[in-house]
Amino acid sequence: MPLALLALAVGAFGIGTTEFVIMGLLPEVASDFGVSIPTAGFLVTGYALGVVIGAPLMTALGTKIPRKRMLMLLMGLFVIGNVLSALAPTFGLMVTGRIIASLAHGAFFGIGSVVAAELVAPEKKAGAIAMMFTGLTVANVVGVPLGTFVGQSMGWRTTFFIVAALGVLGLAGIAKLVPDVPKPQGVRLRHELAAFRNTQVLLAMAMTVLGFGGVFAAITYITPMMTDVAGFADASVTWLLVLFGLGMVGGNLLGGKFADRRLMPMLYIALGALALVLALFTLTAHNKIAAAVTIVLIGALGFATVPPLQKRVLDHAAGAPTLASAVNIGAFNLGNALSAWLGGIVIAAGLGYTAPNWVGAALAASALVLALISGALELRDQRRSGDGHGGRDHAAAPAPEAVPQAVRESVPAAS
Repeated sequence: MPLALLALAVGAFGIGTTEFVIMGLLPEVASDFGVSIPTAGFLVTGYALGVVIGAPLMTALGTKIPRKRMLMLLMGLFVIGNVLSALAPTFGLMVTGRIIASLAHGAFFGIGSVVAAELVAPEKKAGAIAMMFTGLTVANVVGVPLGTFVGQSMGWRTTFFIVAALGVLGLAGIAKLVPDVPKPQGVRLRHELAAFRNTQVLLAMAMTVLGFGGVFAAITYITPMMTDVAGFADASVTWLLVLFGLGMVGGNLLGGKFADRRLMPMLYIALGALALVLALFTLTAHNKIAAAVTIVLIGALGFATVPPLQKRVLDHAAGAPTLASAVNIGAFNLGNALSAWLGGIVIAAGLGYTAPNWVGAALAASALVLALISGALELRDQRRSGDGHGGRDHAAAPAPEAVPQAVRESVPAAS
């Protein structure tokens, strides 16, 4: 794997840390600004909405900019947002800083996925994407717990200064290590938008929303579930989240490895097992050991779907994959918001703290149904065309001569 992937992973580590560390620092931030915890929660929802909006917006603005330069600009935006958050004298400016930082999130992972895939041979694309996303998963194991500890002991502003420094490190790494990949000639915004006419691209994004939404339906309410149902002490929740993060790291790497071999079977197994484990969590949540094991499995199975789904979007948006890739990152956050809302509804209905697990199981099962439909459509198109291209919508991409030779050679046949 090229060393440039390390630079992308460092940037991903910083982004993952700033996204999730705020959840552990809400009491300190709320106290400092004199607002309630629910009001401070806008720092979480505002960031998520910024990702959903910023992913297509920033990618569209960057269609005329070489990808390396765009990645550097995004990391600069990320640094500015976190510095503003650290210095914010008012809660409103803190929210503004969070939103500015979030605008870089989706586009960074979207463009970074394209760059990572172009750096390696076709049979290693999913593994390269997984390597970049390792920064995000490791952030949940190291960055978030450490950032929470620093914020609680040295002040939450210190945490955001450290995250900004990580952004500077990522920017420097990209400038030094990522090669100058030429912007595809002839690719315009209309070409990027045309990818959304491809049914397989839309199905992959819907799987992203539902599959990872299933994970967050349970994890969003993990604290009351583990303390009130499983009987863990409040202080144990941090270590349970570390276990969840370790599962994410392992699942991400395994998902990338096996997706390069058999992408669709990997999705079928991961989504089916995720639905089953989430359903069982309603039972295992009543036992400490079983609950801890289940949390690891949820993290592993949930993130095992990330590299194959991201690669599938890249494959079927071949020729103009950047916008579709970034929007798919926004789809993860849309799934997070949707599942958290649905989980809150069932809890408010008096169904108990384990009820969101059933919501998650239903969402993951729905994603599995879409995966089976997607696979069946692809097989049908392959049989009709007989050319082994998996029925890709080539009309959604620019003419072959408009795409650089390196990019054309990097597009694999569908798994």
